[in-house]
Amino acid sequence: MELVISAGLIAAVVLWGLLSPATLDSVFSELLGSITRNFGWFYLWVVLGLVLLAFFLAVSRYGELKLGDEDDEPEFSVGAWFSMLFAAGMGIGLVFWAVAEPVSHYVTAPPGVAPGTPEAANTAMRYAFFHWGLHPWAIYGIVGLSIAFFQFRRKSSALVSSVTEALPWPLIQRLSPAFNVLAVVATAFGVAASLGMGATQINSGLHAVFGLPVGPASQAAIIVVTTLLFLASALSGVGRGIKWLSSGNLMLAGGLAVAVLLVGPTIAIIDTFTNTLGSYLSEFVRMSLRMTPFRENAWVGDWTIFYWAWWLSWSPFVGLFIARVSRGRTIRQFIAGTVLAPTLVGFAWFSIFGGTALYMEIFQGVPLAEAVKADVSTALFVMFSALPGGATMSVVATVLVLVFFVTSGDSATLVLAMMSTRGNPEPPARVKVIWGVLISGIALSLLLAGGLKAVQTATIVFALPFSLVVLVMAVSVTRAIRQDWLADQQREKALRRKMQALVKDR
Repeated sequence: MELVISAGLIAAVVLWGLLSPATLDSVFSELLGSITRNFGWFYLWVVLGLVLLAFFLAVSRYGELKLGDEDDEPEFSVGAWFSMLFAAGMGIGLVFWAVAEPVSHYVTAPPGVAPGTPEAANTAMRYAFFHWGLHPWAIYGIVGLSIAFFQFRRKSSALVSSVTEALPWPLIQRLSPAFNVLAVVATAFGVAASLGMGATQINSGLHAVFGLPVGPASQAAIIVVTTLLFLASALSGVGRGIKWLSSGNLMLAGGLAVAVLLVGPTIAIIDTFTNTLGSYLSEFVRMSLRMTPFRENAWVGDWTIFYWAWWLSWSPFVGLFIARVSRGRTIRQFIAGTVLAPTLVGFAWFSIFGGTALYMEIFQGVPLAEAVKADVSTALFVMFSALPGGATMSVVATVLVLVFFVTSGDSATLVLAMMSTRGNPEPPARVKVIWGVLISGIALSLLLAGGLKAVQTATIVFALPFSLVVLVMAVSVTRAIRQDWLADQQREKALRRKMQALVKDR
């Protein structure tokens, strides 16, 4: 029943996008604007709360609880595990925005900062760290931890409803099936929109390297080819295709970052990392709760709140995938691997690419601001063209985006197949194929009809009701963790008393 309702909602919105993309865009853009104006404060408080909860669970006495039985060992090595969760979480986004976001903030600075100044450059880097740092990964981490805890410790299905139904509240239990529907719809729309957006970046890379024409025909062909690739990866299983591609791509990304660090303004990059990390930490609370009640300025809504809504809408997909590959980790290991480690990698990535871009824009006159204004998907390649070995870097970056595209597609296919088979961690191949073809068909149809942006906006609108679900999940998992910890303590005390009695009898 849940699957039928999900499919019906997806079909209705897609049909709307095909028949009248302009109307769909108008309606959901107006809804998004209203949500941003009226509920922006709510997003800020929810996401900051998730960051604080993640930190508390990592450092508290509960951190040693294992996601699984006491004798369970991790299924994947630390490197493979991190590669997969990172690729699913935001790999392609980091490539897309590494240059474009800092330059955008430099040109159109946050309220109270004069654009095009050194202060604007420093603020631009700080907000890039902020938007891609602890906050988004805490959303993914808490959702993933909730599902993993109930899946591996309570032996429940890998579903959102398995977490929420554990609460002894009749209303929440009755609504839990609807939470699964929201998760499927948000995942399908989010992935379909991202496939379309990712195709534009690959198209820009192929144009920069090989002169491939930029347009719907090229992007449609890219979607078809990448669909075949991610279906092959998904069908080979998590332990083969998904793991191998994710690990290989993380190595490729590391190599590209090192190359830019060495041939770019190395000292400026290191200074950028050091300075931005310090300002990020010192301004953490202020940025986390920043609104502009006394200014007619939409910057916070257009960037921070938009991002928080986007991460929340993606959290069921990324969270469920992270849970799938995390059996045998302790809560402390899980939080360190899903929140702290990817945050530090993201900081290094933005320092290298964003720092280089701002240095070239400010001191070398490379027209990166113009490139971002014209088409954000081309900014990275414009930067490469001004660096030694830029042609090779453009090839590597295009391959990087392509493989991140594939890893996002195969993990999304797996997650949707799991959701539609009541949380089966190894869903049938035919179900994976059906979902892979469906989300690609949605992306392809909407790309050609001009409705991709509208569906992306619609996905973010769904984040408001799902943010309430995430809050319920956070309460449920915190409650369950405390219960299990107390039960473990009681068992240990009983065992000690038994051992003491045996020694006394002797």
